[in-house]
Amino acid sequence: MPEYDSRALWETLMLEGFQAGLAWIVILRKRDAFRKAFKNFDPAKVARFGEADIARLLEDPGIVRSRAKIEATIQGARIFQAMQAAGEDFSTFVWSLLGGKPIQNTGPIQAKTQLSEEIPKTLK
Repeated sequence: MPEYDSRALWETLMLEGFQAGLAWIVILRKRDAFRKAFKNFDPAKVARFGEADIARLLEDPGIVRSRAKIEATIQGARIFQAMQAAGEDFSTFVWSLLGGKPIQNTGPIQAKTQLSEEIPKTLK
């Protein structure tokens, strides 16, 4: 089902970041621990994380303990907050990348498309 809630979409994007290089099942099994560690992926709370929080997260065996991924999540929360402050809705932004509607594949799924190349550049 398509998701339109900005916080839920941000959570998914952050979990995607933690999944990089790992099997999705690893992240799915740790999802509850991630939610607890990252304050239910509340961007306002995560944006305030500092060094003490990073140290706490690096010691948490329930999540993927990658400093780079943890710091990227905190920075992502800060960007989310900045977008909100500028009047930009994260959900609207994400859905605009897809023309406002879900993509329905009807044939073979390609490993790479023009869109799959454009989205990461836009997110950066």
